[in-house]
Amino acid sequence: MFLIGSLSSCVASTAAACACTVCTCASREAMVRSARLAWSFLFTLSMILAWILRDFAKPLLMKIPWIVKSFNKGSMPSDEWFGAQAVYRISLGNLLLFGSLALVMMGVKRTSDRRDTQLHHGSWLIKAALWTVCILLPFLLPPSVINAYSWVARFGSPLFLLTQMVIVVDVTQAWNDAWVEAGDEDETWLYGLLAATLGALGGCVALAALCFHFFAPASQDCSLNLTLISLTLVLVVVMALTSFHPAVEAGSLFPAAAVGLYVSYMGYSALQSEPRDYACNGLGARLGAASGATLAGGMLLTLLSVVYSAFRAGSNTQTFAGAWAGGNGAGAEPLLAGDAELTSAGLDGVAPAAPRGMDRGGAGEGAALPARAQEEDAPVPYCYAQFYAVFALASMYIAMLMTGWGATGQPKDAVDVGWTSVWVKIVTQWVAAALYCWTLLAPSLFPDRVFG
Repeated sequence: MFLIGSLSSCVASTAAACACTVCTCASREAMVRSARLAWSFLFTLSMILAWILRDFAKPLLMKIPWIVKSFNKGSMPSDEWFGAQAVYRISLGNLLLFGSLALVMMGVKRTSDRRDTQLHHGSWLIKAALWTVCILLPFLLPPSVINAYSWVARFGSPLFLLTQMVIVVDVTQAWNDAWVEAGDEDETWLYGLLAATLGALGGCVALAALCFHFFAPASQDCSLNLTLISLTLVLVVVMALTSFHPAVEAGSLFPAAAVGLYVSYMGYSALQSEPRDYACNGLGARLGAASGATLAGGMLLTLLSVVYSAFRAGSNTQTFAGAWAGGNGAGAEPLLAGDAELTSAGLDGVAPAAPRGMDRGGAGEGAALPARAQEEDAPVPYCYAQFYAVFALASMYIAMLMTGWGATGQPKDAVDVGWTSVWVKIVTQWVAAALYCWTLLAPSLFPDRVFG
């Protein structure tokens, strides 16, 4: 019996060791092949950590002398104050990390650049340690510095939303142009474009119906919500009419419908951010009665959507190419093509290839170089500096979501709730519609200028 038990223990230990080795090798290969996924994972960990500390940071921060000394005698800040302090500190750490990397990676255009192989894709043990240091470093700062940073984040966060808006407008127009061009040879693409247009318009109507149902109950005087919902529909109609105006040369219904869907979603999200105890927020009342697992799932979905938005915005190589590529315009061409982006290797814009064992440098880890790095002097698949800059902006935006834009402390069962969040999204909605109309009208208003 003893022998059987020993053998079973040995087999179990060996299996566990093999599983650990496989997971380690797989994760290492994934990080080497797609630095974007690895950084997105670390950013997600940061958000989850900030979310936990927002609700349970007080016992930890009370043990930090330079934070406790900032209290006036006899006064003790609320639990929400401690939570906001923890969120701001983690946000600041991410901002320092991603902002520094954005500056360092400016000008990287070829895979032969050592910053690509050794800093962006390699040295993950060192970068993990650097990430940990950046997360902990802000906890050494006094509250006065963190309070100052909270104001910086208030003004920096809208830049993340602006980045999203510009990319939505640019991508929808590029999508429309590509399918129209393909439709010259195969009408199936035009039918697909028509279906996508009808789907987007149907989504606008569906979101408007949901808004009227949940945020404008007949039993309450909800004139504000009714006005905001109606204004959203007006914006969708105005964008559609503008695209057909005789002065617009490149107007099309699909971009208007797609941007209209984004505008409608922002309107729905704004109303959803109204305080839970607001009489016209029928959805908030239902969420207040929901289970803890449902609430946690909804908050996690909100945070992951921000990660995905930052991932896509930071990987868009065409919209902001001129801003990062320098005066010679090198690297302005799209570097991701075809279906490669949908594959695992396409996560960094390269085709699959058999890995070749060699050290990528840093931390003594022997990693296999993907095919993109095997080419001596190939273009980088996306703008690294832009990727890090977008994540730096997302770091500030997450802090605002978790703290209600600094207006009041968020309740433990909510993220992105409060009147400040409502009006930020409403203004974002208006700016997005104005930006789309401007892209249509600007070429006619200024015929001597070239608009890319």
